[in-house]
Amino acid sequence: MNNVKKQELIWTPFLILLSREIRRFFKVMAQTVLIPIVNSFIYLLIFGVSLGKHIQVIEGISYLEFLIPGLVMLGCMNNSYQNGSSSLLGMKFGGEIVDIKASPLTVQHIIWAMSLGGLCRGLTVGFVIFLSGELFYYFYESSFLIPVHPFYFILFCAIGGLAFTKLGIAVAFIAKTFDHVSAIGGFIILPLITLGGVFFSLDNLSPFWIKVSYFNPLLYFINGVRYGVLGVSDVPVAVAFWISILGLLIFHLAAVWTLKRGSYQPW
Repeated sequence: MNNVKKQELIWTPFLILLSREIRRFFKVMAQTVLIPIVNSFIYLLIFGVSLGKHIQVIEGISYLEFLIPGLVMLGCMNNSYQNGSSSLLGMKFGGEIVDIKASPLTVQHIIWAMSLGGLCRGLTVGFVIFLSGELFYYFYESSFLIPVHPFYFILFCAIGGLAFTKLGIAVAFIAKTFDHVSAIGGFIILPLITLGGVFFSLDNLSPFWIKVSYFNPLLYFINGVRYGVLGVSDVPVAVAFWISILGLLIFHLAAVWTLKRGSYQPW
Protein backbone atom coordinates (compact mmCIF):
# COMPACT_ATOMS: atom_id res chain seq x y z
CA MET A 1 0.00 0.00 0.00
CA ASN A 2 2.87 2.34 0.85
CA ASN A 3 4.41 1.63 -2.58
CA VAL A 4 1.12 2.53 -4.24
CA LYS A 5 0.95 5.84 -2.37
CA LYS A 6 4.58 6.53 -3.22
CA GLN A 7 3.90 5.97 -6.92
CA GLU A 8 0.88 8.26 -6.73
CA LEU A 9 3.02 10.99 -5.13
CA ILE A 10 5.34 10.81 -8.13
CA TRP A 11 3.05 10.18 -11.10
CA THR A 12 0.32 12.63 -10.09
CA PRO A 13 2.61 15.69 -10.17
CA PHE A 14 4.30 14.24 -13.30
CA LEU A 15 0.98 14.16 -15.15
CA ILE A 16 0.06 17.62 -13.82
CA LEU A 17 3.35 19.07 -15.10
CA LEU A 18 2.89 17.33 -18.46
CA SER A 19 -0.68 18.59 -18.86
CA ARG A 20 0.48 22.08 -17.86
CA GLU A 21 3.06 22.07 -20.65
CA ILE A 22 0.48 20.95 -23.21
CA ARG A 23 -2.14 23.48 -22.09
CA ARG A 24 0.44 26.26 -22.12
CA PHE A 25 1.13 26.15 -25.84
CA PHE A 26 -2.50 25.50 -26.77
CA LYS A 27 -3.45 28.75 -25.01
CA VAL A 28 -1.28 30.73 -27.45
CA MET A 29 -2.09 28.89 -30.66
CA ALA A 30 -1.54 31.99 -32.78
CA GLN A 31 2.10 32.12 -31.68
CA THR A 32 2.88 28.42 -31.39
CA VAL A 33 1.02 27.01 -34.40
CA LEU A 34 -0.26 29.77 -36.70
CA ILE A 35 3.11 31.53 -37.20
CA PRO A 36 4.94 28.31 -38.24
CA ILE A 37 2.11 27.55 -40.68
CA VAL A 38 2.40 31.00 -42.27
CA ASN A 39 6.17 30.63 -42.55
CA SER A 40 5.78 27.19 -44.16
CA PHE A 41 3.25 28.56 -46.66
CA ILE A 42 5.78 31.21 -47.66
CA TYR A 43 8.55 28.61 -48.05
CA LEU A 44 6.29 26.34 -50.08
CA LEU A 45 5.04 29.16 -52.28
CA ILE A 46 8.44 30.73 -53.00
CA PHE A 47 10.77 27.73 -53.02
CA GLY A 48 8.47 24.79 -53.66
CA VAL A 49 6.29 26.35 -56.36
CA SER A 50 7.89 29.45 -57.86
CA LEU A 51 11.54 28.36 -57.85
CA GLY A 52 10.96 24.62 -57.61
CA LYS A 53 10.21 24.33 -61.32
CA HIS A 54 13.81 25.28 -62.08
CA ILE A 55 15.49 23.18 -59.37
CA GLN A 56 16.38 19.51 -59.78
CA VAL A 57 17.49 17.69 -56.63
CA ILE A 58 16.79 13.98 -57.07
CA GLU A 59 15.78 12.34 -60.33
CA GLY A 60 12.09 11.48 -60.40
CA ILE A 61 11.26 13.67 -57.40
CA SER A 62 10.01 17.24 -57.71
CA TYR A 63 11.48 19.96 -55.54
CA LEU A 64 8.10 20.44 -53.85
CA GLU A 65 8.15 16.78 -52.77
CA PHE A 66 11.71 17.16 -51.57
CA LEU A 67 10.93 20.32 -49.60
CA ILE A 68 7.87 19.15 -47.64
CA PRO A 69 9.54 16.60 -45.28
CA GLY A 70 12.39 19.03 -44.61
CA LEU A 71 9.93 21.75 -43.58
CA VAL A 72 8.07 19.27 -41.37
CA MET A 73 11.26 18.44 -39.48
CA LEU A 74 12.28 22.10 -39.38
CA GLY A 75 8.98 23.05 -37.75
CA CYS A 76 9.04 20.08 -35.39
CA MET A 77 12.58 20.63 -34.08
CA ASN A 78 12.40 24.42 -33.93
CA ASN A 79 9.10 24.48 -32.02
CA SER A 80 10.18 21.70 -29.67
CA TYR A 81 13.29 23.73 -28.81
CA GLN A 82 11.27 26.92 -28.29
CA ASN A 83 8.77 25.14 -26.06
CA GLY A 84 11.39 23.61 -23.77
CA SER A 85 13.48 26.77 -23.51
CA SER A 86 10.70 29.33 -23.11
CA SER A 87 8.72 27.22 -20.65
CA LEU A 88 11.66 26.56 -18.32
CA LEU A 89 12.99 30.11 -18.50
CA GLY A 90 9.51 31.41 -17.73
CA MET A 91 9.35 29.15 -14.68
CA LYS A 92 12.76 30.41 -13.55
CA PHE A 93 11.63 34.03 -13.70
CA GLY A 94 8.33 33.17 -12.02
CA GLY A 95 9.99 31.16 -9.27
CA GLU A 96 7.97 28.07 -10.19
CA ILE A 97 11.00 25.90 -10.91
CA VAL A 98 11.99 26.00 -7.23
CA ASP A 99 8.55 24.69 -6.26
CA ILE A 100 8.75 21.94 -8.89
CA LYS A 101 12.21 20.92 -7.68
CA ALA A 102 10.85 20.71 -4.12
CA SER A 103 8.08 18.33 -5.25
CA PRO A 104 8.44 14.51 -5.10
CA LEU A 105 9.46 14.58 -8.76
CA THR A 106 12.97 13.43 -9.60
CA VAL A 107 15.17 15.21 -12.14
CA GLN A 108 14.29 12.54 -14.71
CA HIS A 109 10.56 13.01 -14.13
CA ILE A 110 10.84 16.79 -14.55
CA ILE A 111 12.83 16.50 -17.76
CA TRP A 112 10.59 13.85 -19.30
CA ALA A 113 7.36 15.67 -18.40
CA MET A 114 8.65 18.86 -20.03
CA SER A 115 10.14 16.91 -22.96
CA LEU A 116 6.87 15.15 -23.75
CA GLY A 117 5.05 18.49 -23.57
CA GLY A 118 7.54 20.00 -26.01
CA LEU A 119 7.27 16.94 -28.24
CA CYS A 120 3.49 17.39 -28.34
CA ARG A 121 3.95 20.95 -29.61
CA GLY A 122 6.59 19.89 -32.13
CA LEU A 123 4.50 17.04 -33.52
CA THR A 124 1.41 19.26 -33.68
CA VAL A 125 3.25 21.89 -35.70
CA GLY A 126 4.92 19.24 -37.88
CA PHE A 127 1.57 17.58 -38.60
CA VAL A 128 -0.09 20.86 -39.55
CA ILE A 129 2.86 21.76 -41.81
CA PHE A 130 2.57 18.36 -43.48
CA LEU A 131 -1.13 19.00 -44.12
CA SER A 132 -0.24 22.39 -45.62
CA GLY A 133 2.29 20.67 -47.85
CA GLU A 134 -0.35 18.16 -48.90
CA LEU A 135 -2.63 20.99 -50.00
CA PHE A 136 0.13 22.50 -52.13
CA TYR A 137 1.09 19.12 -53.54
CA TYR A 138 -2.51 18.20 -54.41
CA PHE A 139 -3.14 21.58 -56.03
CA TYR A 140 -0.08 21.34 -58.30
CA GLU A 141 0.27 17.56 -58.75
CA SER A 142 -3.41 16.47 -58.47
CA SER A 143 -2.49 13.71 -56.02
CA PHE A 144 -1.59 13.28 -52.37
CA LEU A 145 1.91 12.79 -51.02
CA ILE A 146 1.69 9.45 -49.18
CA PRO A 147 4.62 8.62 -46.87
CA VAL A 148 6.51 5.59 -48.21
CA HIS A 149 7.64 4.52 -44.73
CA PRO A 150 5.22 6.08 -42.20
CA PHE A 151 6.89 4.33 -39.26
CA TYR A 152 10.24 6.01 -39.98
CA PHE A 153 8.46 9.29 -40.62
CA ILE A 154 6.87 9.30 -37.16
CA LEU A 155 9.94 7.81 -35.47
CA PHE A 156 12.40 10.46 -36.66
CA CYS A 157 9.94 13.27 -35.92
CA ALA A 158 9.58 11.93 -32.37
CA ILE A 159 13.33 11.55 -31.86
CA GLY A 160 14.01 15.03 -33.26
CA GLY A 161 11.26 16.63 -31.19
CA LEU A 162 12.42 15.00 -27.96
CA ALA A 163 16.07 15.82 -28.63
CA PHE A 164 15.42 19.49 -29.29
CA THR A 165 13.09 19.91 -26.34
CA LYS A 166 15.84 18.56 -24.09
CA LEU A 167 18.33 20.89 -25.76
CA GLY A 168 15.97 23.79 -25.07
CA ILE A 169 15.76 22.77 -21.41
CA ALA A 170 19.56 22.64 -21.12
CA VAL A 171 19.99 26.02 -22.82
CA ALA A 172 17.28 27.68 -20.71
CA PHE A 173 18.80 26.49 -17.47
CA ILE A 174 22.15 28.14 -18.16
CA ALA A 175 20.62 31.23 -19.85
CA LYS A 176 20.13 34.42 -17.86
CA THR A 177 17.65 36.14 -20.15
CA PHE A 178 15.27 35.34 -23.00
CA ASP A 179 17.75 37.08 -25.32
CA HIS A 180 20.33 34.37 -24.56
CA VAL A 181 17.90 31.64 -25.61
CA SER A 182 16.89 33.51 -28.77
CA ALA A 183 20.54 34.16 -29.67
CA ILE A 184 21.47 30.48 -29.41
CA GLY A 185 18.39 29.47 -31.38
CA GLY A 186 18.90 32.11 -34.07
CA PHE A 187 22.68 32.03 -34.50
CA ILE A 188 23.44 28.36 -33.91
CA ILE A 189 20.45 26.03 -34.06
CA LEU A 190 18.44 27.55 -36.92
CA PRO A 191 21.46 27.77 -39.28
CA LEU A 192 22.35 24.16 -38.48
CA ILE A 193 18.78 23.11 -39.27
CA THR A 194 18.58 25.02 -42.55
CA LEU A 195 22.07 23.85 -43.56
CA GLY A 196 21.19 20.29 -42.63
CA GLY A 197 19.48 19.53 -45.93
CA VAL A 198 16.07 21.17 -45.61
CA PHE A 199 16.43 23.05 -48.91
CA PHE A 200 19.08 21.06 -50.76
CA SER A 201 20.42 17.59 -51.43
CA LEU A 202 24.05 16.66 -50.88
CA ASP A 203 24.19 15.72 -54.57
CA ASN A 204 24.02 19.43 -55.39
CA LEU A 205 27.09 20.29 -53.30
CA SER A 206 30.79 20.17 -54.09
CA PRO A 207 32.83 17.31 -52.55
CA PHE A 208 34.28 19.68 -49.92
CA TRP A 209 30.88 20.85 -48.67
CA ILE A 210 29.54 17.31 -48.72
CA LYS A 211 32.25 16.32 -46.26
CA VAL A 212 31.49 19.37 -44.11
CA SER A 213 27.76 18.53 -44.11
CA TYR A 214 28.45 15.06 -42.70
CA PHE A 215 29.59 16.77 -39.48
CA ASN A 216 26.22 18.49 -39.09
CA PRO A 217 24.18 16.16 -36.84
CA LEU A 218 20.91 17.70 -37.98
CA LEU A 219 21.53 16.31 -41.47
CA TYR A 220 20.67 12.87 -40.11
CA PHE A 221 17.45 13.95 -38.36
CA ILE A 222 16.18 15.65 -41.52
CA ASN A 223 17.17 12.86 -43.88
CA GLY A 224 15.49 10.32 -41.60
CA VAL A 225 12.18 12.14 -42.05
CA ARG A 226 12.78 12.51 -45.79
CA TYR A 227 13.37 8.76 -46.04
CA GLY A 228 10.10 8.14 -44.21
CA VAL A 229 8.16 10.33 -46.63
CA LEU A 230 9.93 9.81 -49.97
CA GLY A 231 11.92 6.61 -49.48
CA VAL A 232 15.18 8.40 -50.42
CA SER A 233 17.95 9.84 -48.27
CA ASP A 234 21.39 11.38 -48.62
CA VAL A 235 22.66 9.05 -45.88
CA PRO A 236 21.83 5.41 -45.02
CA VAL A 237 18.74 5.31 -42.80
CA ALA A 238 20.49 3.07 -40.25
CA VAL A 239 23.28 5.63 -39.88
CA ALA A 240 20.71 8.42 -39.58
CA PHE A 241 18.86 6.47 -36.87
CA TRP A 242 21.87 5.76 -34.66
CA ILE A 243 23.30 9.27 -34.94
CA SER A 244 19.86 10.68 -34.11
CA ILE A 245 19.65 8.41 -31.06
CA LEU A 246 23.15 9.53 -30.03
CA GLY A 247 22.07 13.15 -30.36
CA LEU A 248 18.99 12.47 -28.23
CA LEU A 249 21.15 10.84 -25.54
CA ILE A 250 23.65 13.73 -25.51
CA PHE A 251 20.93 16.37 -25.23
CA HIS A 252 19.23 14.37 -22.47
CA LEU A 253 22.45 14.13 -20.47
CA ALA A 254 22.99 17.86 -20.99
CA ALA A 255 19.50 18.58 -19.64
CA VAL A 256 20.10 16.33 -16.61
CA TRP A 257 23.46 17.95 -15.90
CA THR A 258 22.13 21.52 -16.11
CA LEU A 259 19.09 20.69 -14.00
CA LYS A 260 21.32 19.24 -11.29
CA ARG A 261 24.09 21.83 -11.44
CA GLY A 262 22.42 24.95 -12.80
CA SER A 263 21.01 27.90 -10.91
CA TYR A 264 17.31 28.00 -10.07
CA GLN A 265 17.34 31.79 -10.23
CA PRO A 266 17.18 33.89 -13.42
CA TRP A 267 20.36 35.76 -12.48
